[in-house]
Amino acid sequence: MKKLLIITVFITTLSFLLTDMNAQVKVDVKGKVNEEADYRANRTTDNAIDAGFDKVEQGIKGIFKKKDKKDTSRYKDSEASVKEENRASGKQSAESKASKEDPPTLSWSKYDFVPGDKVIFEDNLTGEKNGEFPSRWDLKEGTVECAVLDGENVIMFRQYGSTIIPYMKNPESDYLPDIFTVEFDAYIPHDHFQVLFYDEKNQAALRGGNEKLYIMGDGMELGPAESNLPGKANLEKSWMHIAIAYTSGKMKAYINETRLINIPHLGINPTGISIRALHAGDESHYFIKNIRIAEGGVSYYDRFLQDGKIIANGIRFDVNKATLKPESMGIINEIAALMKQYPEIRFSVEGHTDSDGDDAFNKTLSEQRAQTVAGALTRLGIASDRLTSMGWGESKPIDSNGTPEGKANNRRVEFVKM
Repeated sequence: MKKLLIITVFITTLSFLLTDMNAQVKVDVKGKVNEEADYRANRTTDNAIDAGFDKVEQGIKGIFKKKDKKDTSRYKDSEASVKEENRASGKQSAESKASKEDPPTLSWSKYDFVPGDKVIFEDNLTGEKNGEFPSRWDLKEGTVECAVLDGENVIMFRQYGSTIIPYMKNPESDYLPDIFTVEFDAYIPHDHFQVLFYDEKNQAALRGGNEKLYIMGDGMELGPAESNLPGKANLEKSWMHIAIAYTSGKMKAYINETRLINIPHLGINPTGISIRALHAGDESHYFIKNIRIAEGGVSYYDRFLQDGKIIANGIRFDVNKATLKPESMGIINEIAALMKQYPEIRFSVEGHTDSDGDDAFNKTLSEQRAQTVAGALTRLGIASDRLTSMGWGESKPIDSNGTPEGKANNRRVEFVKM
């Protein structure tokens, strides 16, 4: 009986509210509904109905379960909210999917340096006396001496603008071929080295331009070309390997394994080399070591067809070890690319040394180095059954062991056709 009374009250109240609200709709004399008044009246009616339901819901709370009385307007709002969330979720899912897609594939060779195959100047400072001027160099200006840094012989630049020139038999002549490479290790405390492409002391008459390669701890600059090391790296106060390649007008230059300079037409004819240190002083000495100038130019495939082998003296190892130096990978990458392009090629990788040291030790060392190179090629994807390795030690020289350049040419790895 109590439930019936409550329901009757609810129905009566609801009827009264509806009648009262409908009475508020204004109609003009022509029988047309005033749209603005109708909108407001309907909004008021909706609100009143909501309020009525709220009051009744409070009155019958505990009698009927909440799930038996659903607010349809709230349900519609909830449904719209769910749809909006689904749309947002779909958008986020699409954005998430796009963010997980692989970035564009970049194919870029940042290190393609291959040293010249015939050494025309080499100085690893063997036998130099600490405190003396380096015997294989000439001085243009400043103060330069040999020193020992961390147990290694180095050339030390002690004064601002100190400049040295490789000692050549005929320094007044153009001793650089049309295709050549220059390499050395440099230690820069701050500011920069300069490499000038003529002999400042002896080749004033041959000076055909004023191009200088500036080498800083964080990059290089040559004429219009300027580039920094990736990731804002700065190698000041640390050793870095410098490599320069000139090919009939085109010049590239590298720091460690990164190419920073790539000029298609240099615009001058390099005739010699001068190396200058700027801002050196008592508290900031500059150093170089392991300097090499080499002639090169014949492609590896042409050498292979012509000679049945490829001679590579630019593959470097730690002293008396079979550990590859990073700069060796330029050549090894080229050999791997050649073998991939011509799958019929098979190589015997053969190591050779100069005559310094014990014969038996050199034989073992050359074998280990050949194995190291063959292993590097297999890691680059060359099948192991296309390679063998062996070492000859000092038994097969191709140059005199009486000069630094001759020894450098004898220290080599050969890739011999099988």
